[in-house]
Amino acid sequence: SGFHLKLYSSYNVNSVENPLRRNPMRIGQLAQSVGVDTQTIRFYERQGLLPPPGRQENGYRVYTEKHVERLAFIRRCRILDLSLAEIHELKRYQDDPHQSCTAVNALLDDHISHVRSQITALQALEKQLVSLRARCNDDREVEACGVLAGISEGSMHQQ
Repeated sequence: SGFHLKLYSSYNVNSVENPLRRNPMRIGQLAQSVGVDTQTIRFYERQGLLPPPGRQENGYRVYTEKHVERLAFIRRCRILDLSLAEIHELKRYQDDPHQSCTAVNALLDDHISHVRSQITALQALEKQLVSLRARCNDDREVEACGVLAGISEGSMHQQ
């Protein structure tokens, strides 16, 4: 299996009432406001997903409401398991809102297809694991464990 899947059950982007969101903020405040860590923010900056922040005289990054909104958008995209390339593309469309949404729909259709492929692969993996688990339904000693033997022999049920 050549894919990695993370599922997030929820996320929290603080409300507009948060005083941190009304004024320029430093990276730690931005991170706390959107619920990511500072390394993630720096990574998204390097990837060109976040606009470059302003700088204070002491060199500290200074972020605005625009950064909060963009970071929240990126975070929601990641929760949907969209790739960085897909997020770049969506950001491009978002920055030019007068174009047709046909390309956005095509991107989402491709992603849905990708998710369906992942589901199929996970179902095949589940079958392998269930088959492997069925090899050892009683309380045997480890040396007689059908699960370990099946993995060692490579005789797991292949799909």
